Amino acid sequence: MKLKDLEIFIVAPPAPGWGGRYWIFPKITTDSGIVGYGECYASTVGPKAMKAVIEDVFERHMLGENPENLELMYRRVYSSGFTQRPDPTVMGAFAGLEMACWDILGKMRDRPVWALLGGRMNDRVRSYTYLYPEDGQNHAEFYNNPDWTAEAAAKVVDQGFTAVKFDPAGPYTIRGGHQPAMSDISRSVEFCKKIREAVGDRADLLFGTHGQFTTAGAIRLGRELEPYNPLWYEEPIPPDNLLEFAEVARSVRIPLATGERLTTKTEFGTLLRAGGVKILQPALGRLGGILEARKLAAIAEIFNAEMAPHLYAGPVEWAANVHLSVSIPNLLIAETIQTGGAFHLALIRNSLKWEGGYILPPEGPGLGIDFDEDLARAHPYTGTGLHLQMQEAPCDYSHGNRFEGGAPAGT
Repeated sequence: MKLKDLEIFIVAPPAPGWGGRYWIFPKITTDSGIVGYGECYASTVGPKAMKAVIEDVFERHMLGENPENLELMYRRVYSSGFTQRPDPTVMGAFAGLEMACWDILGKMRDRPVWALLGGRMNDRVRSYTYLYPEDGQNHAEFYNNPDWTAEAAAKVVDQGFTAVKFDPAGPYTIRGGHQPAMSDISRSVEFCKKIREAVGDRADLLFGTHGQFTTAGAIRLGRELEPYNPLWYEEPIPPDNLLEFAEVARSVRIPLATGERLTTKTEFGTLLRAGGVKILQPALGRLGGILEARKLAAIAEIFNAEMAPHLYAGPVEWAANVHLSVSIPNLLIAETIQTGGAFHLALIRNSLKWEGGYILPPEGPGLGIDFDEDLARAHPYTGTGLHLQMQEAPCDYSHGNRFEGGAPAGT
């Protein structure tokens, strides 16, 4: 069997767009007619340019190859252009294509991907959700109103979720790390206080940031959050200085989590050796695919570290996360976009299921999803923005900062 044809769907979820402005899904067909779907979580260039990168990676390194030869194709891509180093764009392109190969391999054998990764380790996958506003609520107000988010937290915990994520800590900017404004610290503490009061000990608090702070700024904020005992403090400093995570970890009594912006096991290896992070959050569509994630999970075991696959993308990456999660012993939790994610589910015809806040292992062959090509084609992305973008304006120490979530006004 050989990889033969490639088609790429660039899909825009309807407003408010939870999961990003667009999702990129490669579809590979073999010479025997088996179809596999994947997802590329890479947003360093626009979707038109990214489509060209995906096509180049496929035609240069994968076309005509046996889909079983994942390691060979990975090494071709990782080494392309005399690099042999993490490249988020090229490896992100390969990641989606690699997922599609796993989908094909599972369908060839009539087995779910988790069965090919070592079998079922977990009978269900603990999941968490980001807190999203309800229809009719002002989005900008929601992300700055601790009472509203506390109400949202109580509702999803009543649905069965045992962890909720929120990120009230202010802007993430192109300028790198900054010191938080005192109002950012006060607002963050108030969010933790109100949400903890709303959920009690029924759920963990997952305090998100987006690499906003300097090392000292992350320590200042983190120490103020300690009384509310969050399960993690996510990416408190930029990902371009991996060794500084260890300094934050030594000074703050909240476990650090990071990884959505890291590519390949190589970058995670630096974090683990330095001792800065024990909760790893790979985005499989940027990391390099499912096999790379399985390798990372094995490496993490040696460091007594846990895996918490990240998701701010579409449902195919989510499916890949679930198959990984089912197969590994050091799973902590997996992100999901159930709340606010009707389109997310519709795009795979509701083929992944929850039970009491846990995702059930897919039983169908391959990724076990039913991808709706007609729905994907009916929602093409026609904008000019990237999947996610950082603000250029610096932190405002005089008038306060207002974070509007992943789908800010006007996008």
